[in-house]
Amino acid sequence: MNIRTSSLPLLLILTACAGQGDTQPPLRGSAATPRVTAHDAHLRAQDADFSAALAAAEGGQWQADKFAALARHPAHGWLEYAALRRSIDTLDITRAEDFLARHGQTAAGGRFRNEWLTALGKRGEWAAIIRSWQPGIERPALRCIWLEARRQQGQTDSAWMQDAHALWLTEKPLPAACQSVIGHWQQQGGLDDALRWQRIDLAIAANQPATLNEVAAGFTPATATLVRSYAAALSSGKPDDSQRWPQDARSRQVVSAALAVMAKKSADAAEAALPDYQRRFDLNEAERGRVLYEIALQTAASYLPESARRLAAVPPASRDERLHQLALREALARRAWAEALQIVENFPQALREKPQNLYFRARLMEITGKTGAHALYQQAARSPEFHGFLAADRLQAPYPLCPWTLEAQPALESNPGLQSAFALYRIGRREWANAQWNHTLKTLDDAERHIAVAQAQQHGWFDRAVFSLARENRDELRLYALRFPLAYREIIEGEAKKHALDPAWIAAEIRAESLFDTQARSQANAIGLMQVLPATGEATAARAGIPWQGVQTLYQPETNIAIGSAYLREMKNRWSHLPAAIAAYNAGPTPTSRWQQQRPDFDADFWIETISYRETREYVPRVLAFSVIYDWRLRGDALRISDRIAGNTQGKRVSFHCPE
Repeated sequence: MNIRTSSLPLLLILTACAGQGDTQPPLRGSAATPRVTAHDAHLRAQDADFSAALAAAEGGQWQADKFAALARHPAHGWLEYAALRRSIDTLDITRAEDFLARHGQTAAGGRFRNEWLTALGKRGEWAAIIRSWQPGIERPALRCIWLEARRQQGQTDSAWMQDAHALWLTEKPLPAACQSVIGHWQQQGGLDDALRWQRIDLAIAANQPATLNEVAAGFTPATATLVRSYAAALSSGKPDDSQRWPQDARSRQVVSAALAVMAKKSADAAEAALPDYQRRFDLNEAERGRVLYEIALQTAASYLPESARRLAAVPPASRDERLHQLALREALARRAWAEALQIVENFPQALREKPQNLYFRARLMEITGKTGAHALYQQAARSPEFHGFLAADRLQAPYPLCPWTLEAQPALESNPGLQSAFALYRIGRREWANAQWNHTLKTLDDAERHIAVAQAQQHGWFDRAVFSLARENRDELRLYALRFPLAYREIIEGEAKKHALDPAWIAAEIRAESLFDTQARSQANAIGLMQVLPATGEATAARAGIPWQGVQTLYQPETNIAIGSAYLREMKNRWSHLPAAIAAYNAGPTPTSRWQQQRPDFDADFWIETISYRETREYVPRVLAFSVIYDWRLRGDALRISDRIAGNTQGKRVSFHCPE
């Protein structure tokens, strides 16, 4: 499809599989490394011209007449934005307002408006701020600039007072730009001690000590000292000055919050301190529960000896889904099967009926000799995810995968917002591309949004499916061809053959690690499709004989997949147990060895569920489930997940069906 002549489809036909036999997914466009057919010579030249113009604009060499040829480029607004923002502190107001008049409702215009308001605030251009303001801006610093502009222009009417009041009631600290606004609001009688205490209570509940220190300045010295003492306790987790505090509900809240902070640092210290504070402040159940919750959480997360006792001590009203699940895992880790069954059966109904808990409830029933497991497996097996697949294996049933596919009928003219996003993505302006994409999606209906995701994939922009398809919409979750792209298929299959790995596993790792983004880079500095750390990548490349030319090597799809696959092979050689190999890829060999030593003979499902790192505990089943889906996408059916876990590559392959 050529991007210059393509159009956004008017109609999206969602074709559900008609019955249990219609399960073969389409494999259109999945044969090789992604290629954007619209990247013809004209488009490449246009992108090159745009990139050069952008560099010139950002370098202060903007010449409107010189770049007039790009006026029809879909991302032209971003080009002008780049030129204007470079000198925004001295920018001519008329020129800026002209840009906002033309582009104010675009993504580029929205970004410029925010930066322009900040610059005008520094310059004291109050009338221009009011002219440039747009309803819907929520950023506190900008709202304060706007309120200050109205004040300077004599517009401190009742609406201004109401806006200042709304600004005040936040648990977070206010920016410095708000000081004059709040000061004037106070002078006009808008701020009193009751509102100060109201904001302090919000901050205590949210554990925001900086807000307490900010608000304290408006009190009398004695009250300010008390508030700052509250703030110090929240920061340190040590309510050491509490003997000077009044015996009231607010002090109890601070004691409770401070002891919860203490528990995060030392559960033992918090447990030892709680009785004294309980006696002195007569903490109620909710206040005690907040502390006991954190004590139990910090203890049981590592399955320490006191875990069961501390979990049991948490009042029922203080327990949430996180703690309920932790209690189940802790009992599983101790092999306390009957206790674990009782725990899951006592879950709140909505939590008890999640596929994961239906599955474990059934497993525990079998282990303890109780009846009723079959019906629970049937219920869990209706969900196309890890525990649903495991439940289906227990029943020897097909998997509940029911795809919907897109059939596009070109009928609409090209959407300029999408074309702008695609152009920005092609030249590597990811942040701007994301902003443009999100802005444009708000203007599309569901059918157009689905097609936009499909078009993005034609540009190699695969993560849009994950970020743009509604998680709560079950129909959209069935758009598997979009959610699980088959990019770089030839490379994946080649590396799989070289290392005797399942290509579905490699594809699943890429999907879980980077969403097929070649430029992905994590906060830990993991890079590329398979999120390889530079040190690990260099060492693996040396062992595997893969050419290494520095960190930039990891941004190359071929090399990244080669190194990542070689490392997967190393992990698989070290742990024949596939879940352990997947865990090691995520968390590293050291913690994986520890988990293996702690529970060496656990069944795989229980071993995965009792991994102590939350990220890894969620990562392993995600990769295994993704492997099933990619196996199906590659071959039309899939190796059973239980055989996959057991390493039985010649095991039974299953078909798929649409649950009634």
